Amino acid sequence: MGFRDALRSFFIGENLSDGPSAPVARIDMMRPEGPRHYLKAVPSRKTGAKRPLVVVLHGSGASAEQVLGRAFPFSPLSVWLEIAEREQVVVVAPDGIKRRGQRAWNDGFADVTSNPQCDDVAFIGAVIDHAIAEDDADPERVYVIGVSKGGMMAYRIAVELAPRLAAFATVLAAMPQRASYEEPATPLPALIVAGEKDPFIPYSGGKSFVTLWFTAPAMGIEATAALWRRLAGLCGEPAVARLPTAKGDSTRAIRYTWGDDPGALQLVLLKIVGGGHAEPSRKKRYPGLFSRFPGRQNAALEIAEEAWTFFKDKRRARNSQGSFEGDALAKALQ
Repeated sequence: MGFRDALRSFFIGENLSDGPSAPVARIDMMRPEGPRHYLKAVPSRKTGAKRPLVVVLHGSGASAEQVLGRAFPFSPLSVWLEIAEREQVVVVAPDGIKRRGQRAWNDGFADVTSNPQCDDVAFIGAVIDHAIAEDDADPERVYVIGVSKGGMMAYRIAVELAPRLAAFATVLAAMPQRASYEEPATPLPALIVAGEKDPFIPYSGGKSFVTLWFTAPAMGIEATAALWRRLAGLCGEPAVARLPTAKGDSTRAIRYTWGDDPGALQLVLLKIVGGGHAEPSRKKRYPGLFSRFPGRQNAALEIAEEAWTFFKDKRRARNSQGSFEGDALAKALQ
């Protein structure tokens, strides 16, 4: 790497791609709280089959534009656009409500007074409805992934819209110690990704002083994973895989998997040893400056690809009568 490239990497980062991306369009809708919008990416190739749907939730202070790679800094979750085009996936990225100049979610942390009070669960439910009705999204293959505060919102979605989902993933996020929503009651396959040295979301739980009023005490990452694991009846020791370390990377990724069948209930905890508040990626690299704070970014895996591998074989569960409970829930939210 030359001197110019090194400077660019340190101050700007890297934005690489391996293939074409699905085109992105903005969709506006009116909700009880006022106008809302989301971005959607639909593959350019036609298909006669229904497509999986992935809902991507941005972090606090970010946006749908940033998480889909249309604003700085380059988001690792923007790799979903490549996956959408390659795998025939519909991707939607809703925008949180602006509050104090930043977009945020009503993520269910009862002690965070800065959270907007709008019904984001119903809004995201409506986005899912639109994708099913207008873009041939498959209601049996609806997945949610969120990063940071978007990951905290994903936990709430996984609790309150559980019958409509096939699986969910959270990145750099934990559940609240005191929530404004009920405890999870419906088991779901879950992928939980966390940095061991995240300065914002302490791996062992609690609250970091650097987050000021934006967060409240959270459960530990392993305690959060254990809650969903017990709900799914996934007991015993996990399968442990230590991923190869990328050249020059001081972090290490360890994957703990409970559940052998990729098409059934699974709990995967992906622990980034030495990792900070940065999504793992080899193609979308945050500026090297960020390694000082909020911490180091793992380069051994591509987080969107990891999530797609986890999602792709999973379908939402039927109830004892063989029907989908989520269909009644969808009507109730309309």
